[in-house]
Amino acid sequence: MSHPRVNPNFKLEDQGIEGVGAVYYNLLEPALIEHAVSRGEGKLGLGGAFLVSTGKHTGRSPKDKFVVRSPEVEDSIWWENNKPMSPESFDLLHADMLAHMKGREYFVQDLYAGADAEQRLDVRVVSELAWHNLFIRHLLRRPEASELAGFMPEFTIINCPSFKADPERHGTRSETVIALNFEKKLILIGNTEYSGENKKSVFTLLNYILPGRGVMPMHCSANHAPGDESDVAIFFGLSGTGKTTLSADPSRVLIGDDEHGWSDKGVFNFEGGCYAKTINLSPKAEPEIFATTHKFGTVIENMVYDAETLELDFEDSSITENMRCAYPLDYISNASATGLGGVPKNIIMLTCDAYGVLPPIARLTPAQAMYHFLSGFTSKTPGTEVGVTEPTPTFSTCFGAPFMPRRPEAYGELLQQKIAATGATCWLVNTGWTGGAFGTGSRMPIKATRALLTAALDGSLNDAQFRKDPNFGFEVPVSVPGVSDVLLEPRRTWDDGAAYDRQAQKLVQMFSDNFAQYFDKVDDQVRLAAIG
Repeated sequence: MSHPRVNPNFKLEDQGIEGVGAVYYNLLEPALIEHAVSRGEGKLGLGGAFLVSTGKHTGRSPKDKFVVRSPEVEDSIWWENNKPMSPESFDLLHADMLAHMKGREYFVQDLYAGADAEQRLDVRVVSELAWHNLFIRHLLRRPEASELAGFMPEFTIINCPSFKADPERHGTRSETVIALNFEKKLILIGNTEYSGENKKSVFTLLNYILPGRGVMPMHCSANHAPGDESDVAIFFGLSGTGKTTLSADPSRVLIGDDEHGWSDKGVFNFEGGCYAKTINLSPKAEPEIFATTHKFGTVIENMVYDAETLELDFEDSSITENMRCAYPLDYISNASATGLGGVPKNIIMLTCDAYGVLPPIARLTPAQAMYHFLSGFTSKTPGTEVGVTEPTPTFSTCFGAPFMPRRPEAYGELLQQKIAATGATCWLVNTGWTGGAFGTGSRMPIKATRALLTAALDGSLNDAQFRKDPNFGFEVPVSVPGVSDVLLEPRRTWDDGAAYDRQAQKLVQMFSDNFAQYFDKVDDQVRLAAIG
């Protein structure tokens, strides 16, 4: 028996998208791969994975992202962080993109963003590339076939990589554009094949909509204990800090790897898949994620491979350090079927410290948690953005500033309220460098990070002896089974203790200088945490 794959009363023509060529609605994975191969968009790889290159854009283009400055959002957007576009420029951009689309084939997916039916956003994604439609079908949540007959999108994304914006005509910075119009419920993406722009545009939408409902949108991964959905851990962190790797713990159930909401009922995944970095991916350290790279339909993005054998090279970063694989969540054997969990019991803030100063784990008071959440310190890792070629220390408030349309305090206050209401324990985990800064030290051993997280999540770490860190004032365990005591005290990992002290003071000052912008917007306890 066939099922309707589209609402017959709501096709592209009903959205003003007219004169295009063939339109394919809600194709399943095999059909999308057939189209992608026949159109020359990529190559079928081992196990039926799809191998693709995104051309010159191998990461996001945050400098080319705009929010339309309409009266509806004028007073609620964080304009210092979001480039404005006039409604008139957007209308021109929209009209020119629609004219460009005429006569071309397009692929449409009608999807959900959000596992919680009460909070989800219904999204239509219109893609020029078949493999983009495959990607977003993995990354968002897929309605049942019977649900599609009545599907009405709240927002629509039109992604047209062959379209080039005109800076003079459209008010853009370059020919590349990502433009969000909250009033018209429309996102336009042009002149970039990087698929991550699709998912992060949806994340930005939810980051604007959900706080108005009292729901905390989070750039985090999440898991829960087997058989206990009330024992939830969330992992905040920017790309490259280990959210995907550390949340895919075989001893726990994966709720999701990148984007979640926290409502009064608990945590819910925004997505239906994972988008994992593959550089140096190891079958020993990350067997589940590694296995997805040889499964049917997994999108392999910007990886070098042997032209004859199709074997992937996980070490060759000559295309980009930001090589990735995208796959549905059920490719991970211990993934949650519902994408839902209870309120978080543990909150982990992941940072990749390229200075080699921070300890591998520290316990935070609620005020310190607020301080580090608003600070969002990490190091941008190569490839996650255009032009980033080596780890660059940065402060990205709420561990996701590029995707935050509202002011940081809005998210910080929500987190503070959630922690106060639930009593969650907060941890800062450094997955960056130890024994020296980038270029001298080495990356934190993942085995040690996993051991520390296991102890934090099973509660045994709370029984450890702690010392007060002299630089930041948080508590650091003195000894943890399976982890070298030296590793827990960063200064001892350096050959030159005085050099460590200088580096630490430099980082403390960076934190202080950055937090000055929030000092008058937080309460006294957070101010005390800010000054140690």
